[in-house]
Amino acid sequence: MPRSTATDVLVYARTAGYRHDSIPAGAAALAELATAAGLAPETTEDPAAFAPGRLARCAAVVLLSTTGTVLTDAGRAAFEAYVRGGGGLLVVHAAANAEPDWPFYGELLGTRFTGHPPLQPGTVLVEDPAHPATAPLPERWDRTDEWYEYSSHPRDAGVHVLAGADETTYEGGTLGADHPLVWCREAAPGHGRILFTALGHATEAYADPVFRAHLDGALRWVAGR
Repeated sequence: MPRSTATDVLVYARTAGYRHDSIPAGAAALAELATAAGLAPETTEDPAAFAPGRLARCAAVVLLSTTGTVLTDAGRAAFEAYVRGGGGLLVVHAAANAEPDWPFYGELLGTRFTGHPPLQPGTVLVEDPAHPATAPLPERWDRTDEWYEYSSHPRDAGVHVLAGADETTYEGGTLGADHPLVWCREAAPGHGRILFTALGHATEAYADPVFRAHLDGALRWVAGR
């Protein structure tokens, strides 16, 4: 149940591990998409932004390829309260590898990132063409990206899968015919809307109209717009 009166989008891009070169392009794209949706974006790498008063103004928080431990203990507490209070959350690409020692974050995502084969072309298969994040995509979407692997199957955590990878189109996949890449959790008691997309490694992705439409639908959905 995203907060209908909140108008801000906080794009958080702090890294304490591998840092993607695409972060500046991703932050700029998300700021443009937020503005177009009538939301006020702020991009930051300051953990102090995760404070109750600041998060109370957020329709959505975006974790953009954050890696490692990027929140303080106080920030974790504020973030957990925000999510449990109905706040929207969009997790992009390497943010699957954030907060590795915080069980709550792993439970929120439904799994943990473990690695990926080399960057290479492959095909995304849309599973739910009605969801705003995947409605703009072709049924089979050919792209070059990192094809993420996980510590457990996301479906086992009860997420709603929106799109997956066709492992027959690239080398190194291990999940088989059911390989989720994009999934969400509907608003429910104890959390707001949450969406994860494993896509978004390369800088040029954030200038691609199709990928931007994917992010736009995802952002509007988690923000309740």
